Amino acid sequence: MADSAYFCPLVHEGVLAVRGPDADKFLQGQLTCNLNYLKNGSSSLGARCTPKGRMVSSFRLLPDRDGFLLAMAGELIEPQQTELKKFAAFSKSQLFDESGIWSRFGLIGGDAALIGLGLDLPPEAGQVVRNGELIALRLEGGRSELWAPAEQAGALQSQLVGQLPEAPLERWLLAQIRAGIGQVFGATRELFIPQMINLQAVGGVSFKKGCYSGQEIVARMQYLGKLKRRLYRLALDGDEVPVPATELFSPVHRTSVGEVVLAAPAESGIELLAVLQEDAAEDGRVNLGTLEGPTLRLLDLPYALNHELETQR
Repeated sequence: MADSAYFCPLVHEGVLAVRGPDADKFLQGQLTCNLNYLKNGSSSLGARCTPKGRMVSSFRLLPDRDGFLLAMAGELIEPQQTELKKFAAFSKSQLFDESGIWSRFGLIGGDAALIGLGLDLPPEAGQVVRNGELIALRLEGGRSELWAPAEQAGALQSQLVGQLPEAPLERWLLAQIRAGIGQVFGATRELFIPQMINLQAVGGVSFKKGCYSGQEIVARMQYLGKLKRRLYRLALDGDEVPVPATELFSPVHRTSVGEVVLAAPAESGIELLAVLQEDAAEDGRVNLGTLEGPTLRLLDLPYALNHELETQR
């Protein structure tokens, strides 16, 4: 189901813009990713953390004219804009909620449609191409995104309908789950450090850049700490999709051993990403919601954790 070609309007996320002469310098001191690696032809996953290393947002970031665009869960736009404005006041940068300015579509198997729009997107994750005001991004797992000014959305969606079936958002979220890309939502603000959702494994954390909020904790965990919880992909039977922050329980520990990050219906049952205690995952007995809740099954992620590679970024 999730692997056939389709497109989907990405209505669950918003866009926060940071613009101005100091936008790159300002964000470099706020985010886990390294803006020095970004060019007009690339994007990056990233996060913003508290001083204790807990993520208050995660996003996909790309350069745009006089600044940067950050796509994140819609409910995080207002609090992130409010918090960042306090620090932006000391630099030549401004923040704008551009959620209403941009329309975004997720595509699976949509390369021909993109080429028809003059967007010949390379296969490597993180690549970005532009044609006028249109932007295409390659994501992990062979997915892609199409960004356009909101006034072009209707005509663009009609054009996509002529080439691809339109799918519900749940299918896009399932593809994200299968790509192993975790995300922060309102319910999981300040719940995870970046390594708990494997953000360092997918290029969203740089250990070669200078200081940023929470950097000391994130770096210490990478070099000196032993992470006890990390991201896993799991499945369960049924049709009731758990919401982010739903707790997972282990009959061995008899207490909460993790939380749901993202879940979506699959061809049969439900698939999800969850931050889970490693020893509970190794034991293999994990239940959703309560000790007597539905039993979860572990599935593979499409990437491996590689400490040496992660610390070279």
